Amino acid sequence: MANRTAKITRKTKETRIEVALDLDGAGRVQVQTGVGFLDHMLDHLGTHSACDLTVLAAGDLHVDDHHTTEDVALCLGEALAKALGDKAGIRRFGWAMVPMDESLAEVALDLSGRAVVVFSVRFSGDKIGTFDTQLVEEFLRRLAAKAGMTLHVNVPYGSNDHHVAEAIFKALAHALRAAKEIDPRRSGQVPSTKGTL
Repeated sequence: MANRTAKITRKTKETRIEVALDLDGAGRVQVQTGVGFLDHMLDHLGTHSACDLTVLAAGDLHVDDHHTTEDVALCLGEALAKALGDKAGIRRFGWAMVPMDESLAEVALDLSGRAVVVFSVRFSGDKIGTFDTQLVEEFLRRLAAKAGMTLHVNVPYGSNDHHVAEAIFKALAHALRAAKEIDPRRSGQVPSTKGTL
């Protein structure tokens, strides 16, 4: 099996990002972005997807968390696309329903090459600690754009915004874990009737 890893570096006037991803890891995570809640969510994403993930970021946090969150998502999406390569042999689709106390998140994804996001989530407040709740959707949209991922996220209920966000990232992780897995019955074939993704 090919080595499904990627390293991405991004440097702008706003941020400096380094991401390393191993799709066939064991959920080992090292994250330091300067944005505490983002670190917490990335820890869930790496751990529950069984990906080894390293994210080191320095951004203009004196402005706000937006640029750092957005650029980390862009780099992670690019790393995911690079590590997947031609996607030969993967299952391609993944879905998960994950509870977090009173909240429930449903995530379905397709590593289709098409960046489409449906985000059906309502937060009760504008902030989770100091983190803007808007940035959850922003992160997912940027991730899907660079990864070439069709992503549907639905939270039918949940009253605690921290729990809502955590359920989303855990469900995303489990859906991604299923989609990236190698299907031994595919014999290295690309999972598409077109023969390419």
